[in-house]
Amino acid sequence: MGANETGIIGQSVRRKEDARFLTGAGQYTDDVTLPNQTHAYFLRSPHAHAKIRSIDTSKARTAPGVVAVYTGADLEGVNGLPCGWLITSVDGTAMKEPPHPVLAKGKVRYVGDHVALVVAETRSQAKDAAELIDVDYDVLPAVVNPVDALKPGAPQIHDEAPGNKCYTWSLGDKAAVDAAFAKAAHVTKLDLVNNRLIPNAIEPRAAVASYSRADEAYTLYVTSQNPHVERLLMTAFVLGLPEHKVRVIAPDVGGGFGSKIYLYAEETAMVWASKRVNRPIKWAAERSESFVSDAHGRDHVTHAELALDTDGKFLAMRVRTTAAMGAYLSTFASCIPTILYGTLLAGQYTTPAIHCEVTAVFTNTAPVDAYRGAGRPEATYVVERIVREAGVEMGIAQDEIRRRNFIRSFPYQTPVALSYDIGDYDQTLAGANELADVKGFPARKAEAAKRGKLRGLGYASYIEACGLAPSNVAGALGARAGLFEAGQVRVHPTGSVTVFTGSHSHGQGHETTFAQIVASKLGIPIDNVDIVHGDTGRVLFGMGTYGSRSLAVGGTAIVKALGKVVAKGKKIAAHLLEAAETDIEFEDGKFTVAGTDRSKTFGEIALTAYVPHNYPLDKLEPGLDETAFYDPTNFTYPAGTHICEVEIDPDTGVVRIASFSACDDFGNIINPMIVEGQVHGGLAQGIGQALLESCVYDADSGQLLTGSYMDYAMPRADDMPSFKVSTRVTPCTHNPLGAKGCGEAGAIGSPAALMNAVLDALAPLGVKHLDMPASPQRVWHAIQSAKAGA
Repeated sequence: MGANETGIIGQSVRRKEDARFLTGAGQYTDDVTLPNQTHAYFLRSPHAHAKIRSIDTSKARTAPGVVAVYTGADLEGVNGLPCGWLITSVDGTAMKEPPHPVLAKGKVRYVGDHVALVVAETRSQAKDAAELIDVDYDVLPAVVNPVDALKPGAPQIHDEAPGNKCYTWSLGDKAAVDAAFAKAAHVTKLDLVNNRLIPNAIEPRAAVASYSRADEAYTLYVTSQNPHVERLLMTAFVLGLPEHKVRVIAPDVGGGFGSKIYLYAEETAMVWASKRVNRPIKWAAERSESFVSDAHGRDHVTHAELALDTDGKFLAMRVRTTAAMGAYLSTFASCIPTILYGTLLAGQYTTPAIHCEVTAVFTNTAPVDAYRGAGRPEATYVVERIVREAGVEMGIAQDEIRRRNFIRSFPYQTPVALSYDIGDYDQTLAGANELADVKGFPARKAEAAKRGKLRGLGYASYIEACGLAPSNVAGALGARAGLFEAGQVRVHPTGSVTVFTGSHSHGQGHETTFAQIVASKLGIPIDNVDIVHGDTGRVLFGMGTYGSRSLAVGGTAIVKALGKVVAKGKKIAAHLLEAAETDIEFEDGKFTVAGTDRSKTFGEIALTAYVPHNYPLDKLEPGLDETAFYDPTNFTYPAGTHICEVEIDPDTGVVRIASFSACDDFGNIINPMIVEGQVHGGLAQGIGQALLESCVYDADSGQLLTGSYMDYAMPRADDMPSFKVSTRVTPCTHNPLGAKGCGEAGAIGSPAALMNAVLDALAPLGVKHLDMPASPQRVWHAIQSAKAGA
């Protein structure tokens, strides 16, 4: 990028941050080394469910290099980890919210539960000492399946949650749904399992905590997607520390996908312990630790029904979902299968009546929380799988049954609370059909049949609610915090700019896209713009990055701050040019008196702001530094259609993706190259879930059976096709950028599209149902079962 290259909105500007990553100059949490640093290791429960009779740490305390050993008994006065969203059950009672101790107290509830913290001079010494801790466990029966956990006689995980039920929540008009089903010409029914996933960010979680006696302040370096929220929860709810005495820094972060949004026990215990040992403490998870201790995703069991008239028009939908919470409530766990799931069950369709009931259940497994898409992929999977089934049963083509039911009038109030502001679902469906060459599919299917292979085509027309906010709506739905975003634009005397944003970048390219916005709005070179994020000591405030909210919410906060900068610049220009402020226009980096050639550059105005000679100080403050908060009035609604074409070998069950096409509407796009990369990444994760990935616990012991890459199948390059992607644009109506968000779309539409394609290919053999993942063993077994049944 040349020094004079201007970052124009809509251009594929190369990512500014890539230079440091490609040259090894990035700094991740595990790269942080502080003077006199110690190392932490956490002893974890080997049992899924057990009472702790006693813990003997005497040998560990005297082991070489050991500085301290702590158990739950030592953390008196330390509260449990909080859940950030209150869900109310159908009977009006609050969800059951059992304590989530930082270190286990009296009982362990999943394999990987935190039992003790060892601090030593080296990591090896800490790990060796942990093996000397003698824990006397009374092993109890465990339950890992959420449906089994609700059965009478199931092991009781928390005394505070009888029957292991956290809540039963509902949304929609049940009476209207029942009436619609009573008069339906056709009813489609479907049972689905949305498989549990392990996030597997390329960088495992890590933390470095330090305490300074000089000012009684703490500093925490941590792999976090939202450092301000991490600080707020830790200080206000758990440790009881003054917020201004804790600085949280999230440096470069190697992927998050939701798993790094939450406040975890490890960094909380380390901040507490750093004062006790009066030395910095460092911890980095081993990959095996990540498998058992990172918050997992999905894990739903659902029964869905769709009522239709004789023409295939949707009349009503009813959904009953049992959702696993794991052993404890993670930070946002309670809202994922409710607020972010039930509200999206309308999809892109004009279904007049919908009723959803969700029962959240505690199980002896790692906590479950947001994973890329967070509730939206689960909702899309239900909607698009049952739409496919309805089309098959009624003999209506897959694209046609969707067209017959598309929403075409906006704004559109769904029967499940949301109001879509804008969209054009016909054009994204048409675009996907064109990309996928659907007209040529019959010929490709026939050619595959000659080779003894099965071909199938699958659709998924998804919608998601992004730009997570507005705070008043979220608050009414149970959020315990605001969902606004903050942006600060600091113009330096020479006209260069530093932007401080509460949105954290961990692969999204904020340092480029935000700089493009600033450069375009101010008419300055993109290289004159720096983006600062991830540091509560430098950034005013922020709610972090998740839910595809960075551009729509964080970007808009920056735009609002830029507006204030320009407004003040006009005042200064009016003084310098001896003109009325109302006559000053700003365009392409110049403040000009309307109708004349008299002007001042942005740099001249910036210098004047800091060198205020002959400056009306009684009317204008020096400096050019503005801050804005933005809380949107509605969610944004990206949408699109994904089409997957697969080829299956019936002798082995191997599924090969022949092609994958995605046509998406993300609103206005700042950087097409970055958007395409985000879509590719999301598609890979969604395909990974549908084709390969599945977290499995042993039903009897509660042991994690997929605890390494030997057993948990991650997608690889040769599992992916060359994606065909395109976009259409209906700009968001309620933010100045017209942006909707793109980070999760690929993971939302792809699982249903792939599974629908697999079922389409297997239909001639009589296979009617298959749950994810469509592994060779599962597909082969389905084929053999269908043959045996025939």
